[in-house]
Amino acid sequence: MLRPISIALVLLAPPLWANDPPVFDRVTLSASASSEVTNDLLVAELFAQEEGQDPAALAAGVNHRISEGIEKARQVPDVQVRTLDYRTQPVYRNNRVDGWRVTQAIRIESTDNEAMSELIGKLQQQLSVRSIGYSVSPGQRTAAEDRLIEDAIAAFGARAERITAAFGRTRYRLVDVRVDTDGGTQPPRPYAARAMVMSEGAPPPALESGSAEIRVEVSGSIELQQ
Repeated sequence: MLRPISIALVLLAPPLWANDPPVFDRVTLSASASSEVTNDLLVAELFAQEEGQDPAALAAGVNHRISEGIEKARQVPDVQVRTLDYRTQPVYRNNRVDGWRVTQAIRIESTDNEAMSELIGKLQQQLSVRSIGYSVSPGQRTAAEDRLIEDAIAAFGARAERITAAFGRTRYRLVDVRVDTDGGTQPPRPYAARAMVMSEGAPPPALESGSAEIRVEVSGSIELQQ
C-alpha cells in the first residue's frame, strides 16, 4: 500500500510560516493632525418634473426646461454643470397606471458663491431645487492635506521616540506606515422635492459656507532595537 509514503510526504512538508521573518518587539501606533478649512465649493442640484398621460410630451417638456437651465449655467464663468439622473415612472391610482412622471436633474458647482447664488435664483424660475451644500474644493483640500501630512508624520515620529524610550530602548526601526486622509465634505442640504418653480424675480437662497475638518492620520508599526 502507498499510504505510508503519502503520510511521510505530508510530514516532510515545511510549515506555511517557515519563510516568514522573525518578529521581535514590534509596536503598532498612530498619530494624527487636523485643521478647520473654509468650505469654498458650492454644489447644487436642481430638477425638472412633468406629470401627465403622454410620456413623449412630458419628456419633451422636461428636456426643454433642462436645456434652458444648462444654457443659463454655461453663461456663468467658472460654473461647472452636468446632467444627472433621467427617469420615467408610472403614476398609480387604485393600483392601476394612471399616468407618467418624467424627471431629470442637473448639478452645478463653483467656488464663486455670489455667482452661484444668483444663478440658483434664476434657475428656480424653471427648475426646482433638490439640494444645496458646501464642500472643500479639490485644490484647497490637497493643499491642506499636504500641510497636515508633514504634521502627522512628525507627530508619529515623536510618539515613536517616546514609546521607544519608555521601553528602555535607544532607537527603533520603521516596519510599515500608512497615511490616510478624510473629512472636508458637508452633505448637501435637501429641499422639499416639490415639482414647482419660483416666481419671476424670486430672491436667491440664503447661503452660509461654514467650515470642514480636514484630518490626516499616520499609522504603522515600529520594531524596538537594542
